[in-house]
Amino acid sequence: MSRFDVWSRAQRGLVVVAAIAVTSACAHVKPDELESELDQIRAEMRESEERADDRMRSVEDRLEQRLNNLETSLTNLQAEFDEFHSTVERLESAIRFNSPVHFAFDDDTIREQDSEILDRFAEVVQGYYQNAIITVEGFTDPAGSPEYNQQLGERRAQAVVEYLSAAGIPSDRLRAVSYGEASDRQVVPGAQGPGEDGWQNRRVAMVIDFGSAPADPTVTMGSGAEQADDDS
Repeated sequence: MSRFDVWSRAQRGLVVVAAIAVTSACAHVKPDELESELDQIRAEMRESEERADDRMRSVEDRLEQRLNNLETSLTNLQAEFDEFHSTVERLESAIRFNSPVHFAFDDDTIREQDSEILDRFAEVVQGYYQNAIITVEGFTDPAGSPEYNQQLGERRAQAVVEYLSAAGIPSDRLRAVSYGEASDRQVVPGAQGPGEDGWQNRRVAMVIDFGSAPADPTVTMGSGAEQADDDS
């Protein structure tokens, strides 16, 4: 029972109390009988509230357990690819996996060496967390204009979304967003290409969220030609 249901039950109880009071005035109900009815209504209301609280705690406990299990799974996955320095970050109702998936300068192509970890990530999600929503966050290094990098981050995130969809995760559970060159999300502040420099910032992260409702994956794709001197 939701808290709204409890509130509705309480409102119905008050209506019943008022009805009993009116009835008692018209039908000469004895005071002790009226008090007994009121006591019963109060007891039912308390019982409803307690059941709702118990159910809420149960839901919260299950969510906490799922988050703990997911964190453990991703930490184990992180250990498998430790050489790439991936990290697992606990959020309020989700887990962010800062994956070791990186991109060449000014490119949105998934590298062959990153396929294995994306496949393993898809296995973990499909095996244990089939109702979660996966948001892929795309990032760039700060070379080039912010507008271009916003678009490039979107393309990188969308490339990973398409890969994970092909790996078996339903598309309605996948979302793509871009943070571009956001300074507060750069792994190595200010590091940039061209070349291999700044590779740590040319990346994606995956957020696994149990609290969101499924939605169509939508990304505002940028138009225009690639700019060779922009990145990431």
